[in-house]
Amino acid sequence: MTRLIAALMLSAVPTIGQAEQYATDIWADNWFEMRVNGVQVAQDSVPITTERSFNAESFTFEAERPFVIGLVARDFIQNDTGLEYIGTRRQQMGDGGVILQIMDAAGATVAVSDASWQCLVIHKAPLDKSCENEADPVAGEGACAFDISDEPDGWDTAGFDASDWSQADVYTAAQVDPKMGYDDIDWTDEAEFIWGPDLEQSNTVLCRLTVD
Repeated sequence: MTRLIAALMLSAVPTIGQAEQYATDIWADNWFEMRVNGVQVAQDSVPITTERSFNAESFTFEAERPFVIGLVARDFIQNDTGLEYIGTRRQQMGDGGVILQIMDAAGATVAVSDASWQCLVIHKAPLDKSCENEADPVAGEGACAFDISDEPDGWDTAGFDASDWSQADVYTAAQVDPKMGYDDIDWTDEAEFIWGPDLEQSNTVLCRLTVD
C-alpha cells in the first residue's frame, strides 16, 4: 500500500523535461508582447496606435520548467519626444503600467508581476518633463531630449546575465488608474502593477523573470 501511495504521488508531479500548460492574464497600458525562452507566446491584440489602447488579454502557453518570461511593455508615444497629442490642447506625457498573473493547470499561482522581476528601460523621454509644455516640441532638442537603446541580445533567455538590471518598480492601482478590461479579470492579491522608474518618462520597458 505504501508503495502504491508513493507511486500515485510521484505520478501527480510533473517530471523534469515535461511541458505543462499555463494560463496567463495581462492588462497593459498601452501594449505588451510576452515571450517564453525567447519565443513569442502572446502579443496585445489592440494596436498601440489605437487611442486609449489599454486592455486585458488572457491566453495559454506550454513550457517546461524552469523557463524565462520576457515581457516587452510600451506606452504610446507620438514620436521620440515621449509626448502624445502633440500640437493640441491635450499635449502631454502618457503614462504606462502592466499587471500579469500566471496559473498552472490546477489553478495554482505560478508567477505574478511584482518587485521580483528585473527590468530595463530602453526608451526614456522626455528627459526633462518641461518638454510637455513646449509650444513646438522637437525630439532631441532642449527639454525634449531622449534616451533610446536596442533590446540586448538574448535578454529573454536563460543564459542572459541580468544582474545589473534594476528591480521592477511597483505601483498602486490608484497610480496607474487602469481601465477597459482590468475589472474583467479576477486578479490574485499578489499581482502588482510594474513599470520602469517613472510612469511617464519610461516608454518602453523590458522585464524578465525566471520561473523555477
